[in-house]
Amino acid sequence: MIGVEYKQVELDYCGNCQGVWFDAGELELLLEKAGVDGARSFMDTLLHQPEAGTDEKRRKCPICRRRMKKASIAGASHVLIDGCERGDGIWFDGGEVDHLVKFLSQGAVVKPREGEVFSFIKEVFRT
Repeated sequence: MIGVEYKQVELDYCGNCQGVWFDAGELELLLEKAGVDGARSFMDTLLHQPEAGTDEKRRKCPICRRRMKKASIAGASHVLIDGCERGDGIWFDGGEVDHLVKFLSQGAVVKPREGEVFSFIKEVFRT
């Protein structure tokens, strides 16, 4: 894992699989810094999604080592996140952060004000 820091938020990036780990509060903070209206509400909805029906193997949380819940982002079923049920953080497989940014930029869930934070996220986590 490689630590990537931006505006006092450190993200963990896996160079092998291009996955990204957001510790608790980091994704919300980045969305707020990007000017996403309703970031907190979006994150609450995201973290409380029901378990997604998928054959994809459940990952272990890198913090507590318990199996994480698979959930799809409402309206973007191709974005399947792994969320720690203890609240330690969220894992995005390679390419999923880019899909999330595109989804949010289209205003499907919230209306972001496109800016330097989204540009940074797109550039770093594009696969």
